[in-house]
Parts: sequence; C-alpha cells; structure tokens
Amino acid sequence: MPAPRRQFDSRLTEGSIVRSLVLLAVPIMGANVLQVAYQLVDAFWVGRLGAAAVAAVSITLPLMFVLVAAGMGFAIAGTTLIAQYTGARDHQMVDHVAAQTLLTILAVSVVLGSLGFALAPWLLHLMGVAPEVYRDALAFIRVIFIALPFTFLYAMAQALMRGVGEVRVPLYIVAGTVVINFFLDPILIFGKFGAPSLGVAGAAVATLIAQLIAAAVALRLLFGGRFGIHVRWPDFKPDFAFVKRAFLLGYPASIEQSARGVGMTLMTFLITSFGTVVTASFGIASNVLNFVVIPAMGFSMATSTLVGQNIGAGNIKRAESVARLSAAVTFATLSLLGVVSYFLASPIVRFFVPQSENVIAEGAHLIRIVSWSFGFVGLQFALLGVLRAAGEMLAAMATSLISQWVLQLPLAYLLSKHTALGADGLWWALPASNVATAFVAGGLFLWGPWKTRRLTKPSPVKIGQEAVEEQAQM
Repeated sequence: MPAPRRQFDSRLTEGSIVRSLVLLAVPIMGANVLQVAYQLVDAFWVGRLGAAAVAAVSITLPLMFVLVAAGMGFAIAGTTLIAQYTGARDHQMVDHVAAQTLLTILAVSVVLGSLGFALAPWLLHLMGVAPEVYRDALAFIRVIFIALPFTFLYAMAQALMRGVGEVRVPLYIVAGTVVINFFLDPILIFGKFGAPSLGVAGAAVATLIAQLIAAAVALRLLFGGRFGIHVRWPDFKPDFAFVKRAFLLGYPASIEQSARGVGMTLMTFLITSFGTVVTASFGIASNVLNFVVIPAMGFSMATSTLVGQNIGAGNIKRAESVARLSAAVTFATLSLLGVVSYFLASPIVRFFVPQSENVIAEGAHLIRIVSWSFGFVGLQFALLGVLRAAGEMLAAMATSLISQWVLQLPLAYLLSKHTALGADGLWWALPASNVATAFVAGGLFLWGPWKTRRLTKPSPVKIGQEAVEEQAQM
C-alpha cells in the first residue's frame, strides 16, 4: 500500500501573509543557526590540536566554497521550480523535478568530488601551503571530497522540502547532524572508545558520517511521500531536457556565488595590507556580520518559497504583497539589530578578544560604521529572493555582481589607498555598497518584469506521453 501523501499546505497561498512568513522563516533561521553551530563544533575540537591543525582546516574553506557554488545553481533552480509547481498543485511535476534535481546534483557532486580528490595535492601546492600543514590539509580535504555526494544530496533534499513549504523537517535533520558531529568529533580526532586517532582527518570523517546519515534519512522521507514530495525510481530516468532547463535557469546563481567567493578573497587581501590589528578587527566584526546574515537569509528563503508558490498558483497580487511585507519586516528587524550592534559594539568585540585594546577599539569602530546599513542588507536579501522565486536569475546575479565588483571592491580600494581615510575607507565601502544594492534591487522589484514570469505554464519538462498530451489539452 503506497504511503499517504501529505497535501500541499494551502496556508502559504491563502490567509495571513504574516503567519505564512513566520511559519517558514523561523525554522529556516533555526537551521542556519545550527549550521553555524556545526562549524563551531569542528573549530572547537580541531583547535585542541594546535595552530597547524586549525590552519589545515582553514585553508580548505575557499576550495569548499567554490565547490558548493558550483552546485548552488541546480539547488536554486530546483527549489524555484518546486515552489512554482507546488503553487500550481501539480503533484506529478513536483515529484519529477525533485527526482531529476537529486539525480543531477548527485552526478555533479561525484564528478567534482573525484576531480577534487585527484587534484588535491596540486591545489594545495598551488595555494602555497606550508610543509607542516600540508599533510593534515591533504588528509582532511580528501575525506571532504569523498563526502561531497552525501553533502550535496543532504543539502538538496532540504532545499526541495523548503520549496514545498516543509521547513521543520530540514531543521530536525540539521539538528541531528550537529548532535552526531558533536559526539563523533572527539572520538575520531583523539581516538576514544577504541577508535583510531585520526587527528584533523577525524573531523572530516565525522562530517562524512553525519552527512551520510542525514542524506539517507532525507531520501527516505522523500521516497515515503509524507512531506509534499513523493519520488519514485522511475522518476530518476535521466531527462536531459530538464537538465538543460535547470542549467539555464541556475547557472547565474553558480556564477554569482563563485564570483562572491573570489571577491571575498580579494577583499581579504586588501584588508591584510593594513596590518594585524585591522585584520583581526575585521575577523571579529565578521562574526557580527555573519549573525546578521542569518535572519536575512531566513527571510529571503521564506520569501522565495512564498512568492514562488503564489506565482505558480497565479496569485500575482498576493506574491507582490508577500514581497512588500517581507522587505518591510526584514528591513525593520535588521535595522533593530543594527541599533543594538551600534551601542554594544565594544562589549561584543571584547567578548572575543578581551585582552587586546587596539583590536577592541578598531573592531567596535568598524561595527559602528557598518551597523546603520544592516536594514538595507535585509532589504536586498528579501528582494533578491523575490527575483529568484520568479526565475529572474540573471537579474539577481547582475545585482550581486554589481554590489561586490562594481561598488564594494573598487570603493574599498580607492577610499583606503587613495584618500586620507585609510582603513576607514575599507569599512565605509561596506555600507555604501549595501545601500546602493538595496536601491538597485528595489528598482528591479518595482520595475516589475518578474510579475510576468511563470515557469510552470507551459511546462517544457516532459514526464511521459500522457503528461505531454494532458498539457496540450489545457
């Protein structure tokens, strides 16, 4: 007897918009917080091995960011299509899109993981890794490359569930991985309870095990059909028309994320040219900025799901109302965080570096310069989420690239190197680009082409002759 399929949640396309936004945003923010906790657990235990071990993990982060960016496009494309087909109440297409997206992301991750495993020594040498760090870095990153298919499947399953409006289950899955990782890290790193002492590689093996379990659980739920998606083995027959469509829809997001990673690296080079105090101050202040991004991303993802479902359902006015409300709520929430950060800047920095007065002063100064623009960060996140939900990926990509490559980086260089501002020029470039980007995103939203985009009608994805004939009769 087939498992009962849970019906689509009509609360996301009907009733109170505030309630719908909260229902989605709060669990997503909780999952994002737990993801940060996951990373903190690794940092805590690896830190017990010494500076070289910490360096071995740290230098692999840029490589992992680029790999994740490569798969990001398919994830966003799949989530966007899932949300719109959910709004259109097209069960068959929701299942088909989910299966094809999982199949595609698995193939991409296997290729990337295999290439990364083989090229890891060359990549580390290219990065100029110190000899005392090289061995641990190689062991760590090779295990991470092996784990890549499980990591991608686990992340993709979460994204697909969010597309149909199911956000509590992904939260539980992330919580489970944090718990598993918390217990496995010390066992595998230090060799407890009869396990071998793997050192830095132990943290990577713990991640592999946690992600494998999470991926298995998520796939089991998708095959079970209780959470709005019910994939079956026939749905996994390769549909190259869909793969092409997903690529064309999602590649701008991959380019955007990759360019963002390169831009972050260049900004770091610019910051380090001003010495240890400025670099340390930025590192501490980044913790505050990362915390601010959590609610911004939560509202952005919730907005994408809500707008996508309402576009799919043909409720364009409600989609626009969702976008306006989300933008207002996110702007207000992050502006409040900005006010709190401004007045508590010194205590915040002192919490991380209690003994360094120079870093405390410079870090607090940086936070006060940037904090007034936090609301604009939230505004741009919310509005870019609207564009992505409508399938306007090129517009979202262009906005992000303009923000970083046309505004932030050139401003940071010019103000810091060619004016009397010095390091302050770096800090003022951040709010300037935040405000300008929010206005660009607002202009694209008000302009309105996104309102005419609907990816579900007509559908170019073929799922069998019956579906093609049925669509031809519509």
